Amino acid sequence: MEILWVLIALVMIGFVVVPFMRRRRGMIEQVHPGHPDAADPANYGFVRQEELDVRMPGPDQDLLDVLDLVQRTQDYKAASQLLAGTEAEGEQRWQRVQAFAGAASLELQQRPGGVSESPGGQWLRVWRTEQPKDAGGAAVHAEFLVQQAWRTATPGTDEFRIIMEEAKSACGEAALLAPGDPIPYIVELSVARGLAYSRPEFEQLWLKILDRAPSHMGAHLAALHYWCEKWHGSRKLAYEFAEAAAARAPQGSLLAAMPLFAVFEHLPEVNLVSGFYQSEVVTKAIQGALYAVHAARPDDPMLAHVRHLLVFFLVRGERWAEAMDQLIHVDGHIGALPWILSPDPAAEFAVYRALAVAGYEANGGSPATLPH
Repeated sequence: MEILWVLIALVMIGFVVVPFMRRRRGMIEQVHPGHPDAADPANYGFVRQEELDVRMPGPDQDLLDVLDLVQRTQDYKAASQLLAGTEAEGEQRWQRVQAFAGAASLELQQRPGGVSESPGGQWLRVWRTEQPKDAGGAAVHAEFLVQQAWRTATPGTDEFRIIMEEAKSACGEAALLAPGDPIPYIVELSVARGLAYSRPEFEQLWLKILDRAPSHMGAHLAALHYWCEKWHGSRKLAYEFAEAAAARAPQGSLLAAMPLFAVFEHLPEVNLVSGFYQSEVVTKAIQGALYAVHAARPDDPMLAHVRHLLVFFLVRGERWAEAMDQLIHVDGHIGALPWILSPDPAAEFAVYRALAVAGYEANGGSPATLPH
């Protein structure tokens, strides 16, 4: 069960995280007890490292309850009902589709099946067989195939292409079942990256998403990968895409934080001095993300993702008080970038948190001065 939650943490950010796994982006070394930068999180009401929840960036108890039920009973019906009751155009539906697909994919990896046992994830197969017109099940199946391709095959190989082509067909079937639903097209964004869609093909797909959910943060993050230099674009194209999204972001949208994700995508592999994180490009991206966070709805499912990335940049830029302000909102749930890139996400998060506390206190801060 623990392995499952690590997987869910990896897929709950609105896009497949495989592209991020290539480099550590200058993560800070662990702070050990007794180190001058170490701090007791309990002084600030923070959760201790061993109690940090790596499953998700923020709480979604309904999803956790349903996943537990589905896996215990191998009955898909609760998953179908949960998706049916989740807003089609919203971020939460996309995250839940990814979680169900990830759960089925990991089950299959753990139990590939054989003569004496059925394969893992059988509940998803039954779901598709018994409810072929269920748009939620179709979307989960398409995302399941995408995750299988990235997890079990190497991009560029025949095996990878075969699975991705099957995923592409599944996306088309899911789209026919729910014409106004953006999710099948968002799933296809990963297919587009894997199969190297031409730019006209990708832009045609992107327009279908914009027609259905123009402010969908998860979709924009998934599309950003295509435009990054390690895939089919460049630093310039990725920045332009992110900045255009931020420029047209409606009031209250987290799209204003897109440039910060573009900066993160293109960080050099080496450790960098704090001066880089105080540069004009990074400072401007941070300010955009801070603006987005302050203007967003408190219950926006993507809000925690932006706050977690802000913690990374604010600590790197030695903006301790602002980092602490983000920490008090996200502490406890850490299944988000950049922590999930670490072999030990809880330890990575705890290091940054300890550094934030140490910097905050070195500049006169204390638990009594931290607003809640």
